[in-house]
Order: sequence, then structure tokens, then C-alpha cells
Amino acid sequence: MPVGGSAQVKDPATGDAVYIVQPKAGQYCGLSAVCTHSGCAVDAPKNGQLYCPCHGSRFDAATGAVVNGPAVKPLPKYTVTQDGDKLNLGPLRS
Repeated sequence: MPVGGSAQVKDPATGDAVYIVQPKAGQYCGLSAVCTHSGCAVDAPKNGQLYCPCHGSRFDAATGAVVNGPAVKPLPKYTVTQDGDKLNLGPLRS
């Protein structure tokens, strides 16, 4: 996955979509693809942001932080670890 790129996977526990992103070389983060405003699916990261088509919320693709509401809570994060050329999605962080 290139820097700034993403891959969509599923949370094995819930089946919810998760985006794995690489904002900086060797730094990976998993972000829930479920908007914290009303539960809609956010679009894949583009131009450093994830966009919710339902009500226009935007989230930072590197951190999940809210960039533009109406959402007020960031996207939940997952632990992502690298094992050679393989990425492993870990549990949802609290």
C-alpha cells in the first residue's frame, strides 16, 4: 500500500468495514468506516480525508479526527501491526 493509500477490510468481530491507511511511510492505522454521526458508511480516503455522503461529515484520514461536522466524535481506531509484507488488523482501541 503506498503512502496516503488505503485498503478496505472487515472487522472480524462485527463485519463492519474498516479502512487501513498509511499516512506516513511505515505508519499504519485502522479506522472504522462507520460515521459516528448517524452510522452511514464513509467513502474511501481521498485527499487525506474520509467523507460521509449522508450528512457531509469529514474525518482526517490519518487520525480519524472530525474535520467538519455534524459528527462530533472521531472515527473509532483499530490497532494495525506489520509482519513482514503482511498487515494485521488488531482489536478496536477504546
